[in-house]
Amino acid sequence: QVQLVESGGGLVQAGGSLRLSCAASGSIFSINGMGWYRQAPEEERELVAAITSGGSADYHDSVKSRFTISRDNAKNTVYLQMNSLKPEDTAVYYCKAGVTTGGYRLEAWGQGTLVTVSS
Repeated sequence: QVQLVESGGGLVQAGGSLRLSCAASGSIFSINGMGWYRQAPEEERELVAAITSGGSADYHDSVKSRFTISRDNAKNTVYLQMNSLKPEDTAVYYCKAGVTTGGYRLEAWGQGTLVTVSS
């Protein structure tokens, strides 16, 4: 079994910053791509940022230059530094990881952490 646990969400004023963390644990042989998604009320879940095992990152256009994704492979943890937050960034943020475990690969999701940006 593999678990992803997110932390770092909360309430922040527009223009503020938050740092999300997502730690993977369990029977993990290796972790490939990791990413952060978000889902606002009555909206579809969308990819915010993704990072490969080698550290190459990609971002949704709406967060480029404001958000930074990073990972610590030794800790099986991915981070999302969010700066210059806007009310439209309000959503539940989920992390996802491509994990090799027990001889097969799976996609694991965290339970989500709520980010609320007030205007």
